[in-house]
Parts: sequence; structure tokens; C-alpha cells
Amino acid sequence: MQAVLYYLTMAAVMAVFVVLLMGLWSLSRGKSPNLSQKLMRWRVGLQFVAIVLIMLFVYVSRY
Repeated sequence: MQAVLYYLTMAAVMAVFVVLLMGLWSLSRGKSPNLSQKLMRWRVGLQFVAIVLIMLFVYVSRY
């Protein structure tokens, strides 16, 4: 269980990083502001998932 949570946590953190870079790239290129906003909203949602997974991993690894 601990290994599965570790890999899920790593995947979630990497997804947050990728979406952050995509949003910043879109914003800096001056492309559609709606796309930048949508990507940043996705980033916030993915950060929530990543934090929940991190907390779950910490909880499981303590026992």
C-alpha cells in the first residue's frame, strides 16, 4: 500500500508541475487568456489531490 501511495503521490506532483508549466507558457506567449485560466484552475485541483495523497502517505507510513 505504501509503495502504491508513493507512486501516486509522485505522479500527482509531476502532474501539478506539468500543468503549471503549461499555464505559464500559455500566459507568457499571450495566447488565449481563457486557456491560461483553465490550466491554473486545473493546477489548483491537482494540488488539492496531491496534498491529500501526501497526507495519506504520511498517515500510512506512520503505522
